[in-house]
Amino acid sequence: MALLANHAPPAAAAACFGRVPPPPNRLAVGGWRRRRAQKGVVVMADLLGDFGARDPFPEEVESNFGEKVLGDVDTLHRILIPTLSVLSLARVPLDPNPAPVDAADARRLLHKVVGWRLLDDADQGMSLQCVWKVRDEACGRELVTRINAAVDGAPATVLFEAPNQVRAELQTPSAGGLTVNDFIVAARIDQVKTLDLIPKKRVWA
Repeated sequence: MALLANHAPPAAAAACFGRVPPPPNRLAVGGWRRRRAQKGVVVMADLLGDFGARDPFPEEVESNFGEKVLGDVDTLHRILIPTLSVLSLARVPLDPNPAPVDAADARRLLHKVVGWRLLDDADQGMSLQCVWKVRDEACGRELVTRINAAVDGAPATVLFEAPNQVRAELQTPSAGGLTVNDFIVAARIDQVKTLDLIPKKRVWA
């Protein structure tokens, strides 16, 4: 009997013990369907990302939930789509007269480039540095050529360091440190193709 109760459907198990399950609740079924539909919306929202808060449901407004929580229930919720300049710093034109950025702004702009780090020298000021590992000297020379083409005359130091490393440093000497132009150039260098020059990763079966 215990095995039958564990493996039989709920209705059959209840009948064995003399209990008859109640008829299905239409409201419960409808609520399940609504939750299922809402679940699909939540999944889609996760794929799209977190664009902001939602407006309260009518039931929530009727419950006066605003009196029980901190905040303003009348706050206007707007979805802000990032502009192209935010999505790609490499597309921003260089400033002909750039002003130096402080350490706080430099750290914020550092999030818009990949693989770069801040260097702070007491005499020369702040600069950006990035290092690539390449397969051999020929690949290193090729990467230096590609980076110099992406820099397009902007102040930059790009060197091949034996045996298999390329180092790039960005700074604006006329400003005495880092400017927004250096981060724009770094973003342009990030778009340089390097996959055919770096060491291939071993794949173990």
